[in-house]
Amino acid sequence: MIDSTVLASINLHAVLRNLETLTQLDADAEDLLNGHRCAIRFSVPGIDRLTLTFDQGRCQAARGEAVPASMNLRFSNADHLNLMIEGKKNPLPTKGFRSIGFLKRQFAGAADLLSMYLRPDIKRLKSDPDFFRMATVLFANTAFYAAAEVANLDPVGQALLAKIEPGSINVTAGDDFQVCLTNDNGLSVRQGSSAAAKAFMSFDSLETLGGVLRGELDGFVCIGRGQMSFKGRIPMIDNLNKLLLRVEAYLS
Repeated sequence: MIDSTVLASINLHAVLRNLETLTQLDADAEDLLNGHRCAIRFSVPGIDRLTLTFDQGRCQAARGEAVPASMNLRFSNADHLNLMIEGKKNPLPTKGFRSIGFLKRQFAGAADLLSMYLRPDIKRLKSDPDFFRMATVLFANTAFYAAAEVANLDPVGQALLAKIEPGSINVTAGDDFQVCLTNDNGLSVRQGSSAAAKAFMSFDSLETLGGVLRGELDGFVCIGRGQMSFKGRIPMIDNLNKLLLRVEAYLS
């Protein structure tokens, strides 16, 4: 069963936060946003706020109340936010009405670019190496950040998190992708790796990472071929993989 609050939290803190990475990877997104400055806060009852700050063609995502915002978008509930992501409902601006133009043009354009990568054209994915690289990084980001939301909010995810000992898991795909997931009274995710990680999930390439996450490659076969490896505290990785399976139910 899908919980609308968990899905809304994923949409905020795994999907929309990916605009930060998009502006680092895609020159079109940077050009679209360049020359505009706006900090948009997404406010949904019962969910941590997300603030996206756009400046100099880049986006920075921040969680919580501490970051100042020039525009506030209010949603009546989790379903309202989820319907906005589907393009079926609009947010309710309660602050920053002068930024409506930015919201409708530059922000909407960047969101469309993000959607293009997260729901890619299969032919382009196979024929355009740059598109494949960006789509895979953004998809993997979404999956691992969503795993944290599932672990912290979803009942099944909470049960799996209880089986992950405190500490960090590094997930890498060569030099192209690195995230660190840390269980410290809740699961959190950040870019990069931890020198004190207890467990390591390594892929030999973005091709292998993307194939495994999309279900196109069998993880056990990849391990046998040396394309994927687990080291350290294996139960931590085992339960992370189970979290990723639960994520599929929300992102499918």
